[in-house]
Amino acid sequence: MFIFDSVTKTKRPFEPIKPGEASIYVCGPTVYDDAHLGHARSSLAFDLLSRTLKVLGYKVTMGKNFTDIDDKIIKKVEETGKSMQEITSYYIERYLEEMGQLGIQRADIEPKATESLQAIEDMIQTLIDKGFAYIVSSGDVYFDTAKDSHYGDISHKVSDDDTQSRVEHSSEKRNPKDFALWKACKGKEDICFEAPFSSGRPGWHIECSAMIEKHFKGNGQYSIDIHGGGADLLFPHHENEAAQSRCATGHELAKYWMHNGFVQIDGEKMSKSLGNSFFLKDALKVYDGEILRYYLNSVHYRNDFNFNEEDLHTAKKRLDKLYRLKKRVLPGKASAVNKEFKKALLDAMADDLNISVALSVIDEMVAAANEKLDANPKDKALKKETIANIEFIDTLLGFGGKEPFSYFQIGVDEALKEKIEALLAKRTEAKKCRDFTTSDAIRDELTAMGIVIMDTPEGTVWERG
Repeated sequence: MFIFDSVTKTKRPFEPIKPGEASIYVCGPTVYDDAHLGHARSSLAFDLLSRTLKVLGYKVTMGKNFTDIDDKIIKKVEETGKSMQEITSYYIERYLEEMGQLGIQRADIEPKATESLQAIEDMIQTLIDKGFAYIVSSGDVYFDTAKDSHYGDISHKVSDDDTQSRVEHSSEKRNPKDFALWKACKGKEDICFEAPFSSGRPGWHIECSAMIEKHFKGNGQYSIDIHGGGADLLFPHHENEAAQSRCATGHELAKYWMHNGFVQIDGEKMSKSLGNSFFLKDALKVYDGEILRYYLNSVHYRNDFNFNEEDLHTAKKRLDKLYRLKKRVLPGKASAVNKEFKKALLDAMADDLNISVALSVIDEMVAAANEKLDANPKDKALKKETIANIEFIDTLLGFGGKEPFSYFQIGVDEALKEKIEALLAKRTEAKKCRDFTTSDAIRDELTAMGIVIMDTPEGTVWERG
């Protein structure tokens, strides 16, 4: 397995800190609003990584946090009158449900900041005791970036003229790049937690470092194998995580750093400030989760993704071909996966998740299988092998697992489904009575509705035309 490391900017062979195991931590959402396509893209990228490592034989432990203490959450509390617990629980549940619709496997560890306060407090105290952090008169605690000679090694952003708009400003800071580890409560309405430093709440960056140290046990040189997240987190979030972890523990946080590209809509970086944030819930109202998964994974994870409906429809047609092949080979049982196909697919994914090559390998398999079935429609061995190939695709890439006729019914609402099923039942009765005039009339009516039917030994099945 080769991974592109964002720090060295090179593709490196994956050599885990513990042989045969792989530990991954991905920065999860701040749960004050619905998930958007950027969240989906990041989750999909690291779901692919986890699946690939598992198929390659690694025991994978995946962690993804929920930031459930944050200024944005507090603002939501003030706006809605709901409790912080009500808000965060609601959005965590929504997030998990929507990611599940995309076929994203749940993380093994899903820590919350509110459940990690002691670990956060302990790490801050360690940094203070070691001289890497300082308390100011307001009760805030800051990390002293000047004390870390390796600050900037992750993002390579170290100069004073780096954009500081994402780094909090305070006249009490010793250095503009210093960042908050603990924020003291400033008003009566603030949501506060008691700590030796002051009554307040943790800063954003310290949460991830503390959770990683709490849940993962490294080898004394690194805490985890891979730390992942969106490219926008490289600086300052991941830079600050690496610094505080390094100084608190005496070793590096992660051996590899991986970052996925942005999602754009018609060429613009997705941003709420631009007013073009595309919520995942809205996309799922129109498109099936598996189709969205296929489409969002069709571009290499490190590249920016330009979301547009024309490309989505093109991607769906490509996925349709896989399901049409599946329809040709079912019903039946799988045999063994074709060795050459499996190797080609795994070789592509082991090369820094080269999805473009992987999808091309699948396209070639589909074309070759269809050509052979055209020549010999009753080739049972080929059908069994093809079923196995498609099952392997589902395991590795997370698509192709639906029953094919159900797949081709996607987009038909429940009311129309009931009408179709009623017509099919009426047609079945007509055929039993040898009333072929009525039977043919119903077929014509369904055809006019854009519905294609097929009579099989198991009964009549249908799909959208």
